[in-house]
Amino acid sequence: MKALWLRLWRWPIVRPMRLKSSIWVAAYLRRCQTEGIFGVVRRRGAEEAGAVFVKVALLDGNAMLYAPAPQTVYDDSRPIERIFAPTSREPVPEASVEERLVKEIRFDPDAWIVETEDRAGRHFLDLARG
Repeated sequence: MKALWLRLWRWPIVRPMRLKSSIWVAAYLRRCQTEGIFGVVRRRGAEEAGAVFVKVALLDGNAMLYAPAPQTVYDDSRPIERIFAPTSREPVPEASVEERLVKEIRFDPDAWIVETEDRAGRHFLDLARG
């Protein structure tokens, strides 16, 4: 019995992996759809681990943009979650959001862009605290 324990003890510890971006995006759009919110993938990024940006159009010419939160806000006990941070506190003109997205794509060509439309601004994302 002790020999079995020693063999098992030497096995490498396997960390949980984050869900592929393509699967996360599909699940997110399904969640929006169940709430009656229109959503679409505007730009496909890297299937495995591309950063995901979520634009919420408020249908009044303004929008909110949610970007991946910095790695410093991730909790070590829950490393597989995707956490987002709003790029502004209040809605901004859609043209401003589009300019930011162009810059992000120039910086990271593997990024995804998901866009939803909701007058109430619902997003269903886990947001970083603080």
